[in-house]
Amino acid sequence: MLWSIVKVAVFIALVGAITLGASYLLELEGGVRIVMAGVEINLTPIKAVIALGLLVLAIWLLMKLAGMLVAVLRFVNGDETALSRYFDRNRQEKGYRALGEGVLALASGEGDKAVAHAAKAEKYLHKPALTDLITAQGAEMAGDKARAEAAFKRLLTNEKTRFVGIRGILRQKLEAGETEAALKLAKTAFALKPRQVEIQDTLLQLQADKGDWKGARATLGAKLKYGALPRDVHKRRDAVLALSEARDVLDEGKTIEAREAAIEANRLSPDLVPAAVLAAQGYIEAGKPRPAMRIITKAWLMRPHPDLAGVFAAIAPDETPKERLKRFAKLLKVHPDNRETRLLEAELNLAAEDFPAARRALGDLAEVEPDARALTIMAAIERGEGASDAVVKGWLARALGAPRGPQWCCDNCQHIHAEWRPVCENCHSFDTLSWRAPAEGAVSTPTGLEMLPLLIGPLDEPDTTPEEEAHEDIPDAEVIDPVTGAETTETTGTAR
Repeated sequence: MLWSIVKVAVFIALVGAITLGASYLLELEGGVRIVMAGVEINLTPIKAVIALGLLVLAIWLLMKLAGMLVAVLRFVNGDETALSRYFDRNRQEKGYRALGEGVLALASGEGDKAVAHAAKAEKYLHKPALTDLITAQGAEMAGDKARAEAAFKRLLTNEKTRFVGIRGILRQKLEAGETEAALKLAKTAFALKPRQVEIQDTLLQLQADKGDWKGARATLGAKLKYGALPRDVHKRRDAVLALSEARDVLDEGKTIEAREAAIEANRLSPDLVPAAVLAAQGYIEAGKPRPAMRIITKAWLMRPHPDLAGVFAAIAPDETPKERLKRFAKLLKVHPDNRETRLLEAELNLAAEDFPAARRALGDLAEVEPDARALTIMAAIERGEGASDAVVKGWLARALGAPRGPQWCCDNCQHIHAEWRPVCENCHSFDTLSWRAPAEGAVSTPTGLEMLPLLIGPLDEPDTTPEEEAHEDIPDAEVIDPVTGAETTETTGTAR
């Protein structure tokens, strides 16, 4: 709107300037006298300006006629394309000028203008490989999806522009959420240009979303082959895909094949916790505890994790708590200061009813890094050492509202998952889950609730649930703070 007003103002100013100039010339005295071959011509100033303009036009026409005469002479001499080149030269100049203006319109974000200039360029040049591309991009920019798709489809008919057309339609299908069609297009584009990094990533993402783990591993191998992926990253992601393939095979009931795939995934990336867990479970089911222990020990050496401890315990499910504590000593010596190691040692001592040892193992985690697990363990220690119900319930109340601690979190969108997945269920990014504490602001979920009946003991009212017991009203009187041990008076009567 503003640009239209500016153009109107400029036009009015030009008309005014021409009018003023003409008035000035009309008022001037004198003129121009031309004497040639005995002929004298007297021109007023305004006539002289008009005559000058006509002279320039005549010279331009003479030059064009001279060029045409040269083309005719060349045609007569046998150059059959001389006349066509002469007439096409002007068309090409107009066409390339329109093409350039279309590219500038695209760069300026003016999609409608780009489409108009592309149509004009096609009229003069007849080069759809160029004009259709500008039309498609301009229509996309202007929001005309149908026109853009039609232009991309026209690009498919030319072998040189086929990849460009497929890529454009692929992008449209992804935006529309048509993943099935997008996957077929991505495979076709990958076959045409397997080195193209964007197509590699798109195909890998779509294959992972669809659970095509074999296809995804082939695509990942191509990324390594063409130098688009470092070898160490390829090894890690190939292990993720092998693990995903193993889990699918396990769901189909093929335990032997699943075990072999899990072992392969663990071999590719020993620090991948889910792969180590699945491989160890396969060995346990096959009655081979020693390889399972080796896998868990190696994975624990790289990264302590509660799932590793769980499958390590499953190697000997019938052992006593003291026997388990003795067998776990090998793991506990690795990374003794690690938070997971300290929590595991505390839980093992709790099971063995060695409450002072559990307190020593837990240390100051309940105060320095309080989360639901550490606070629940502290409540169990207090219960085991004979503390009052008020102290135990105070720790449990804190545990219910505390952060959950490390979980499987997506590094891309921060979404929290109940279990490890190769693809984030929220943003669908591949291999972005890591075991860590959620980012600040993420929703925390209370844990340890299943231990409340054991920690609190028998309830006076059988219909009361553990959660209600932890939140029940406490009489307004002496309540012991679980950290300081000081007696305080609650005015609300609710443990918080």
